[in-house]
Amino acid sequence: MPVYNAPVKDFKFVLNDLLGLDKMTNMPGFEDATPDMIDAILEEGGKLMSEVIQPLNQVGDKEGCTWNNGEVKTPTGFKEAYDEYRAAGWMGLDADPEYGGQGLPHVIGIAFAEMMSAANMAFGMYPGLTHGAYAAIHKHGTDEQKQTWLPKMVTGDWTGTMNLTEPHCGTDLGLMRTKAVPQDDGSYKITGTKIFISAGEHDMADNIVHLVLAKIPGGPDGIKGVSLFIVPKFLLDADGNPATRNGVECGSIEHKMGIHGNSTCVMNYEDATGWLLGEKHKGMRAMFTMMNAARLGVGIQGLSQAEVAYQNAVIYAKDRLQGRSISGVKAPDKPADPIIVHPDIRRNLLMIRAFTEGARALGLWAGLQVDMVEKHPDEEGRRAADEALSLLTPVIKAYFTDMGFELAATAMQCYGGHGYIHEWGMEQFVRDARITQIYEGANGIQALDLVGRKLPQNMGRNLRQFFHPVDAFIQENMMDPDQKEFVMPLAKAFAKLQQGTALLGEKGMKNPDEAGAASTEYLRMFGLVALGFMWAQMAKIAKAKLAEGTDDPEFYKTKLVTARFFFERMIPDVSSLLVKMSAGSKTMMELDAEAF
Repeated sequence: MPVYNAPVKDFKFVLNDLLGLDKMTNMPGFEDATPDMIDAILEEGGKLMSEVIQPLNQVGDKEGCTWNNGEVKTPTGFKEAYDEYRAAGWMGLDADPEYGGQGLPHVIGIAFAEMMSAANMAFGMYPGLTHGAYAAIHKHGTDEQKQTWLPKMVTGDWTGTMNLTEPHCGTDLGLMRTKAVPQDDGSYKITGTKIFISAGEHDMADNIVHLVLAKIPGGPDGIKGVSLFIVPKFLLDADGNPATRNGVECGSIEHKMGIHGNSTCVMNYEDATGWLLGEKHKGMRAMFTMMNAARLGVGIQGLSQAEVAYQNAVIYAKDRLQGRSISGVKAPDKPADPIIVHPDIRRNLLMIRAFTEGARALGLWAGLQVDMVEKHPDEEGRRAADEALSLLTPVIKAYFTDMGFELAATAMQCYGGHGYIHEWGMEQFVRDARITQIYEGANGIQALDLVGRKLPQNMGRNLRQFFHPVDAFIQENMMDPDQKEFVMPLAKAFAKLQQGTALLGEKGMKNPDEAGAASTEYLRMFGLVALGFMWAQMAKIAKAKLAEGTDDPEFYKTKLVTARFFFERMIPDVSSLLVKMSAGSKTMMELDAEAF
């Protein structure tokens, strides 16, 4: 049976030693985020995940959700676990206290989301989608809408969804056909079909608040004519309680490769009553509040599957006896050595570890930028954080999920044939991880978004919010002999990223296909350098901790070894990515479609 134990020590290291959260309690919104409070949240959250949520992961995978006449039943134990999760107040961890939340920093919510997804990705999607819907209503809703919907979403009594995709349109939402007809009372009648709606119907909450994209007749063509609506499963009575069933029903659930414990629904809307969220024909502006939060969340899902796969692969590698070490017997009292003695097994495990710990640092740093956008006392600080977050969102979504899938498969490889067998749990991590590369915008779209929108956005200021701190760190530390082994590989990789950025600008201006052809390699290059920036900082901190004395020297020594592996074995890939980028688009585009 697979296991999961939250990497609490590593979370604390990143939050306190790297990000300095323990020194931010005088900042608005951080007053209650004391080290003791954060430690308690991480410890108790980790305990809930390992003892309650994780044991249901294989149950959910085996049973899946069941559909009957429009109603969906979740797997055995899901509802009871959700009730425990909700009753303990976890749903409102970083939500606004005005609506019943605890008001803790979003960066703590990111840490909790990683634990939840690693323990049970399918289960975590129910509160995860709710959090995104909450964010959209909180930012774009009227005071009345906020008071009506948010308190029950914060408690988890009601859940939320996002409804974008239709059978004939996914990324190109301007093609949607769902319509919203205005009514005399200010409401709208919503009619249409949406597909791939995660958590669209289930038995765990009293109401489900759907956020639905639709077109108001007579509006502009294409994406400029799309509006966003609040469409609940149940309409509310005068006291604000669920009463009459709305004109929305789950037509079926998808039978899919992974995340079986989450209901992926076809939702049919037939004259369903809804209310405009935000401005008319500005639905994508409001929906992107939810989508950007979701894209960060999906990136964390990718990281989480690599983390839980790593934990289980390590246990297996230490226990499995197979062959003898090529450098001499390591376990003479046993008939064979454990496979962790073999260099290739160690290469696999260190590659996963170097990614997960670097990605955790970058993901939490991005979570801190979400807090800075909302709470930084200085307008310039809020703007800078928003630009950095805008730049890094497609990188985190695509790079984390590509690597999450690849490294879950790498962990599976450590098991040999047993990894392919269901009972060990590894093949589920691989299947569950695969969707993260697709939903919330397929990763090819994220790469195009990065090179086509985010790099030139705000006159290039987005890019400077990343390039400037990386360059400053390199300049500050490059002459320090203790940091040379980390800073010099980072400097070389960063120079190649700058070269690739200039190449995109030069070629892309002349021929957009050149930028498109290089976009995926560029995004991965960006991800590697971003992780390198995190690792160089973490290595510096680890060396300082060891120099000054610490009661946990093994933790920091392990950090340094893992950092060295990253800089020796992973960041050199930047060079080959630049070569691929430089090859151009000719061979990609010269074949006629009929030749494929």
